[in-house]
Amino acid sequence: MKLRHAANLPERQTSGSVGYDIVACIDKEVMIAPGETQKIGSGIAIALDDGYAAFIYARSGLGINKGIIPANCVGIIDSDYRGEIIVGLKNSSNEPFKVNNGDRIAQMVITKCETPELVLCETLEETSRNTGGFGSTGWGS
Repeated sequence: MKLRHAANLPERQTSGSVGYDIVACIDKEVMIAPGETQKIGSGIAIALDDGYAAFIYARSGLGINKGIIPANCVGIIDSDYRGEIIVGLKNSSNEPFKVNNGDRIAQMVITKCETPELVLCETLEETSRNTGGFGSTGWGS
């Protein structure tokens, strides 16, 4: 639902896109200094069915070309949240970045999610990887 008249509903840019662009809905431009994080409102709220969640990811062009990424890496919108979608944007570049009303600032992917009951156990089944951690499958080793 639109919380503000000027809000834009999230849209997919192509028929093959799974991400819906989240658009800034702000009263005035926001300058994000290098290393700084700012909360940017979208002016929209969503209602998801139980068993679904929305994930907020960086727009690849902003992340790669401008260093503008979600502050928490990936935001999660649970099915019982009804507030405004707000994106925390972090400027990881060395240049200030300006966000204007109507700018596409992130993308949202809606996914079915399982929530199994967790059970504490005393042992785990062994695998070929077993306890090998970061880099154990070839990257960095």
